[in-house]
Amino acid sequence: MKGRGAISNIAGRFEQRISLREAEFLPTQVETQYLVEHAKSLITRNQSPDVPFQYSINPYRGCEHGCIYCFARPNHAYVDLSPGLDFETRIFVKENAAEALRRDLARPSYQPSPICIGTATDPYQPIEARRRITRQIIEVLRECRHPFSLITKSHLVCDDIDLLAEMAQQNLVRVMVSLTTLDNQTKRWLEPRTASGEARVRTIARLTQAGIPVGVLVAPLIPWINDHETETLLQRAAEAGAESAAFILLRLPREVEPLFVEWLRTHYPERADKVLNTLRSARQGQLNDPRFGSRMRGEGEFADLFSQRFRLACRKAGIVDGRRSGLTTELFIRPLINKHVDHQLTLF
Repeated sequence: MKGRGAISNIAGRFEQRISLREAEFLPTQVETQYLVEHAKSLITRNQSPDVPFQYSINPYRGCEHGCIYCFARPNHAYVDLSPGLDFETRIFVKENAAEALRRDLARPSYQPSPICIGTATDPYQPIEARRRITRQIIEVLRECRHPFSLITKSHLVCDDIDLLAEMAQQNLVRVMVSLTTLDNQTKRWLEPRTASGEARVRTIARLTQAGIPVGVLVAPLIPWINDHETETLLQRAAEAGAESAAFILLRLPREVEPLFVEWLRTHYPERADKVLNTLRSARQGQLNDPRFGSRMRGEGEFADLFSQRFRLACRKAGIVDGRRSGLTTELFIRPLINKHVDHQLTLF
């Protein structure tokens, strides 16, 4: 299906009733639907030691970018939708995100720690150009002088350069740009509704020219699909001004595995077994390894050799290997929910 990553709409693991269609009745195009969601709380606490942040925020649920490998696809099963086409065509918009965030930050028990925006969905969905949900979140964080990082593939982040540059001067923000491939055909199959690799390099340049610290994520690394581009990706990112880089070996949790295997055998049938066998060699014979410590980079000969290769490529490009933070929490100002309350009363 043109412009979509998933080839099918497989059932989520919680569905009790499954509908099947004959091939001649399958649609050739599916329009994106936007559904309103009201969040009771916006901040999610991270339990994984593999990522360098304690809190995360996702302004949307689902992702129109359609990246076939997205580890967040199984989340749609929790709302009785498919992790396949539903994930990229039925997008939930958290319209009250700014209000919910303000409540979270105002809680007396809340202790500030850098928040990562965009862990389970890109915060710059195409509809962000009109709805500005992510921008409203950033405005609240600016008001409270709260540190955050964000992860994106989209050039729409440049629409918020004014806010990001102001916060960067106070060491309150860092942007991570996901750079997967510079090959447009690979991108069309792998990440159909994302900006091109060259557009992402230009995004890195615009952000760094505005004084905003930028890192690059080579994620995911897919053996025999995009691993051969590693050195070029890091060199181009460094030339554009990126300060650091990290990679994540392809993860295939739950329903992502059958979706990716279906995609791989459709677009790369001649190398599908080679890709899958290499992944198994780095995942204890499986296609997914959920264990903390190894799930991001894998283990075994391939994983070890690639880690060495990545470090060497970073050194040659003059870029730091690893995700950097160093954002300050010392400027945090707890927001007031009731604007009529005397500021002095908040001292007691």
